[in-house]
Amino acid sequence: MGFGDLKTPAGLKVLNEFLTDKSYIEGYVPSQADIAVFDVLSGAPSADLCHALRWYNHIKSYQKEKGSLPGVKKPLGQYGPTGVEDTTAAAPAAADEDDDDIDLFGSDEEEDEEATKLKEERLAAYNAKKAKKPALIAKSSILLDVKPWDDETDMAKLEECVRSIQLDGLLWGQSKLLPVGYGIKKLQIACVVEDDKVGTDQLEELITAFEDYVQSMDVAAFNKI
Repeated sequence: MGFGDLKTPAGLKVLNEFLTDKSYIEGYVPSQADIAVFDVLSGAPSADLCHALRWYNHIKSYQKEKGSLPGVKKPLGQYGPTGVEDTTAAAPAAADEDDDDIDLFGSDEEEDEEATKLKEERLAAYNAKKAKKPALIAKSSILLDVKPWDDETDMAKLEECVRSIQLDGLLWGQSKLLPVGYGIKKLQIACVVEDDKVGTDQLEELITAFEDYVQSMDVAAFNKI
């Protein structure tokens, strides 16, 4: 498994496809898995890799507190989709001819047992947390105005970038283009959010991160559901 060489266009493309339906490398919150992948990148992905760019800008905002994020960093090849050769992984060291007594299989079995146990503990903790959630979830309907730089901005690509933002508790709705003046149109797009998970400040930070297309974002309407 792995992303391949993340300093090449091919590796970045794999990362972008992997993040199409995910907010983070692992789980539902930023973790050391995101930091491990972020640190390998040589810079921000290009604007056409909108899912990878959205993730990059989001994780970049955690750099000052990255040491406090949960989890433990693993080798880069242990993150990402299956079936992709990780060309960045170091070649295994040659075996010492004199180490005939080394158990080549016992350590792997122990690691598998620990991984299974950890997975079961995380699943149990997740289910317990989910069971404690109240039946009524506060939600809001928000109408956003997203303004481009000029009349030459590709509005279809701008909307694609906006919709690429996938967060737990966020659901995108209908959209339309409205004239602003001088041939410029703005994107007006609706969304429904869970109030405890997604806020307008977070949406503004993620949307305006697509600085090649987006000049600004405003809240046109905000209603509790």
